[in-house]
Amino acid sequence: MPTRALIAGCGGYLPERVVTNDELARLHGLDTSDAWIVERTGIRQRHFAAEGETASDMGAAAAREALARAGAKPDEVDAIVVATSTPDSGFPSTAVRIQAKIGATRGFGFDLSAACTGFVYGLGVADAMIRAGQVRSVLVIGTEVYSRILDWTDRGTCVLFGDGAGAVLLRAADGRGTPSDHGILSTHLHSDGRFGDILHIDGGPGSNARHGLLRMAGREVFRHAVAKLAAAVDEALAANGLGHNDVNWLVPHQANRRIIEAMGKKLHMEPDRVVLTVDRHANTSAASIPLALAEAVGDGRIRRGDLVLMEAIGGGLTWGAALARY
Repeated sequence: MPTRALIAGCGGYLPERVVTNDELARLHGLDTSDAWIVERTGIRQRHFAAEGETASDMGAAAAREALARAGAKPDEVDAIVVATSTPDSGFPSTAVRIQAKIGATRGFGFDLSAACTGFVYGLGVADAMIRAGQVRSVLVIGTEVYSRILDWTDRGTCVLFGDGAGAVLLRAADGRGTPSDHGILSTHLHSDGRFGDILHIDGGPGSNARHGLLRMAGREVFRHAVAKLAAAVDEALAANGLGHNDVNWLVPHQANRRIIEAMGKKLHMEPDRVVLTVDRHANTSAASIPLALAEAVGDGRIRRGDLVLMEAIGGGLTWGAALARY
């Protein structure tokens, strides 16, 4: 029987500090307002990490919750895949920092960098390892502290992002090789480096020996987003012989409410079938999908057997989609 990667447990973590739009504008002297930010993005607030709180701290908290919800222990984890653009350090990886913090005593861990698409990439890598029989259980974590790479003089970017972490535990399970199987049905990953400069961090230890700040050509990113995400969504559905009406839930990357609403319309989905957290979390990059997934599973909206479509676009440009039956 074919092996599937079952979503056994989901977890999320948000820092304690909540910063509203008005507070953000006041703190940094920005020429903006709550009304301006909400109208253009849908964002009302975001969470910022405390001083000294790192991506591995937040990722470990999300991982612990995912393990608890799966009824699993840390020593059952074969691998940890962490998607982050804001690692604790160049090395060791944030994944092995998390491995130590949660008390996982075997297996291996590594980071991957695909910006906001990182969690979808992580699902693809973990799913492939489970299908190949290399591992039986994988923690896939997205964790970000974007508050440390923002230019507080640029109101076009600094109001968009927040900090947080989300995690899922994937377990190997038997399937029949049909779309009715539970678990990851397929992942579809893309990138086009020709557009790398429209969303990037302007530094790095290998280029100018500094961590750099986030830079974005917002209109260009928006122009690419809906078309590329729609194509990835159609690719995922076609690969599994499914249609828009088969999807129970859309769990999109939480970048901008207008992009999310456009994707919901593309799928002919009612707004109450689209998981929306951008208003409260802002854009947490690689953490946004697992945070939204953990929230919707935790409050009972997403139930076993539901077909869940996840999609994201990020710096690279990278983009992709994952289809899973929870």
